[in-house]
Order: sequence, then structure tokens, then C-alpha cells
Amino acid sequence: MTDSSSTSLSRASLTALVIGSMVGAGIFTLPAKFATASGGLAALAAWGIAGGGMLMLAFVFQTLSQRRPDLDAGIYAYAKAGFGDYLGFAAALGYWITCCLAQLACLILIKATLGAFVPIFGDGSTPAAVLSASLLLWGVHALVLRGITQAAALNTIATVAKIVPLLAFLVAAALAFRAEVFAANFAPRAAPSLFEQVRGTMLLTVFVFVGIEGASVYSRLARQRSDVGFATVAGFLVVLALLVAVTMLSYGILPQAELAQLPTPSVAGVMAAIVGPWGLAFVSLSLIVSVLGNYLSWALLAAEVLFSAARHRTMPSFLARENRNQVPVSALWLSNLVIQAFLIVTSFADETFALAMRMTSAMTLLPYLLVAGYGLQLAWSGETYAADPRGRRGDLLRSAVAVVYAAAMLIAGGLTFLLLSAAVYAPGTALYVLAQRERGAPLFSARERLLFALVVVAALAAVHGLWSGAIAV
Repeated sequence: MTDSSSTSLSRASLTALVIGSMVGAGIFTLPAKFATASGGLAALAAWGIAGGGMLMLAFVFQTLSQRRPDLDAGIYAYAKAGFGDYLGFAAALGYWITCCLAQLACLILIKATLGAFVPIFGDGSTPAAVLSASLLLWGVHALVLRGITQAAALNTIATVAKIVPLLAFLVAAALAFRAEVFAANFAPRAAPSLFEQVRGTMLLTVFVFVGIEGASVYSRLARQRSDVGFATVAGFLVVLALLVAVTMLSYGILPQAELAQLPTPSVAGVMAAIVGPWGLAFVSLSLIVSVLGNYLSWALLAAEVLFSAARHRTMPSFLARENRNQVPVSALWLSNLVIQAFLIVTSFADETFALAMRMTSAMTLLPYLLVAGYGLQLAWSGETYAADPRGRRGDLLRSAVAVVYAAAMLIAGGLTFLLLSAAVYAPGTALYVLAQRERGAPLFSARERLLFALVVVAALAAVHGLWSGAIAV
């Protein structure tokens, strides 16, 4: 890749990648998803925890981009530098599968939205929905093959196009806001404890923040290294404001019980309650535009993380192949073949969007934990701080909070999704074995061998659970 302006990304493009990656499928499901689990008070607490934790992670990404500018593959490179080859590979694999699952969630939501108008699409998992989603999958594949920076420019346009309708929804919700409805929803009498309400929303908050690392993943294409940190923090703050506003304003429109019953996308149901039936069509069209842009962001990121890992010899070398437009073509093909397989599986699963959402959250938490851990490691040891010690204490505190947050989210997600994640990591290690053989390097250190054994045991437990019915998908 060259660094010329024609093949590099500006600060605005990097920020749009961050916003475009986060604003998509999740934000349009917030009213019902939150109302199902929590009242307004618990929702505020959940956003406070998630916003604080993810902000600390954004600061870690910003700090690492400045402290280690030589690591230009973002989330994967930091994990490898801090914790060795195998955990670096695991971060790359986990993040890549996250990208694939996020694209799957986008495809399902698009078809579920169309299902409100075209019954043959149903909830997004019918044969007709799977077929049309497959056509969209390979259509975007052809678009990305034309060039990364051209696709990123299209993503910037799509990001603007989806923010405007969301702002229109927020204005309508603010004007229709009823204080008495909000008060009744704020701390409902018949509800689980505040802790249980907050816990019930935590994987959802992780899902809507996935993509915060978008600028870091593309740091090799940034015109200026400082743009990476700026794009990460600025993009996060914009999205956090949107997420909180959509959630909290909805509590002032409909009673919590009615919000919880709204079909996906529930923002459309709230809008219909405000302005009438045309609001459903307006939000549905906006959602399709939004999710298409979100899907494009994930398509770019999925190919990029495999390509970067292959360039650094943690993935097999064939994944570093580019076409004449400098697109990582082998990585793109492998990503989309995996998504196609996921699409077929959705025909046999229940609540496919919820499953894709939760698995996306679970798979991304290990890479986030490793990045936060590397930030903590640098600040604790003082590495890179000898010549410029400013901010070390603050970096240490922020990275420690990010570590605690990521670990807590892993635990809050529950054992089921940890086991299902292991069922992905175990067979995926075959790519690591191929890469190590190409390098002529030992497969595992003693510690890595023990870690891999634990992953295999967890994967076998997941397979047994699926076979016996103890784990349902």
C-alpha cells in the first residue's frame, strides 16, 4: 500500500469509519431491547457503565496509536505485542469473526425490516430472505473489489445519510415526550432488582459499541497518525450521545410494557406512535440505508484484519494477496464465504438477530480485553514513557478501568457464549498452525499449549451442549 492521498484516509474518513461501524443494526433495536430488560433508571446506569468503560477503551486506543505508531494493524498488533503469537492470533481471529457476525446481523435486520412490508421475508431467516441476503452479500463483495478507499468514501456518504434520519427521530421524540410516561417508566414498581436490570442490558451495550476500533484497524492508511486517536474518541462520543438519546427519549413516548412488545426495529414502532403509520415506513427506509452503510463498514474491516494479520505472518500468507486495486482479495473471499455459511445456518436457528448480536458481543470482548491489557502493561512497565513520561499515571488508570470493564462484560455475558466462542477459536486455530508452519516457528509455548487445551475443552463442552440441547441456538 502506498501513502499517497489517493490511497490514504483523511481524519473525516476515519471518523466516519468509526461512526459507520457503530451506528447500524443495534441503534434501531434499542427501545424494545432496553424496555424488555430495564426501566429508565437502570438504562441510565447501564449507559453510564458502558459509556465509561468504552470511553476508557477509546482512550487506550488513542494512547497506543501515539505510543506505538509502529504497530499499524490496530487491535491485532497490540495483542500480539503484549501477549505473544497465539493470543495475538486469537485477537485477530476473534475480531474477524466479530466483523463477520456483525455483517450477518445487518443482513438479518434488513430482511426482517422488509418483512413488515413483504411477508415472504418473515423475520429475516426465511429461504427467500436468505437468498436475497446472499445476493446483497456478493453484490457488496463486487463493490469492495473495486477499491478500499472508494468504498470508504461511499461509507462516509452513507454515514451522513443515516445520521440525518436519526436526528429527525430524536427531534420528533423530543417534541412528543411526555414527562408522566417517562416518570412511570423510570423506576417501575414490578421489576427485578436494579442490578439484574442493568445486567440484562450489558451485552446489548457491547454490541452497539463494537466498531470503536475502526480507525485503529485502518491506521496503516491514515494520512496522519494523530488522526487515528482523534477519530476513535470523537466517533465514540457522537455515537454515545445518539444511543443514550434514542433510548431515554423512547421511555417518554410509550409505557415500558408497550415498548417491550414492539417488533424489530422498535425505533420504527416508536416513530409510528408519534406521527402515525407513515413513521414506520420512514424509519424502515432509514434503517435500510443505515444498516447498508454499517454493513459496508464491517465488510471493509473484516478483510482488513485478516490482511493485516497475514502481512505480519500470524495468518497464512495467502490472505495477504491483493488485487490490482490493492484490495485484500483472498481475505475478502474467505470472509464472505464464512458469512454465507452463517446465513445458511440462520435458516435453522431461533431468534437469529438476537443470537448474532450476542455472539458478536461475546467474540469482540477478548480482543478488547487484550488491547486494554497491553495498554496497562505499557503504562505499568514504563515502556515508551522514558522519553516522554507525561500522562503515564492517567494512562495507567484508564487502561486498568478498561481491563476491568472488558473482563466484567465477559463474565456478565454468561457461560453459554464463552463456550460458543471457544467453539470458534478451537477450529480457527488451524489458520494459526498453517501460519506457524510457513514461518518455521514452534506452534506453542508451554503456556500457550495449556491455553489451547482449555479452549479445546470448552469447545467440546459447547458441542456437547448443542448436541444434547443444553445450549440452544
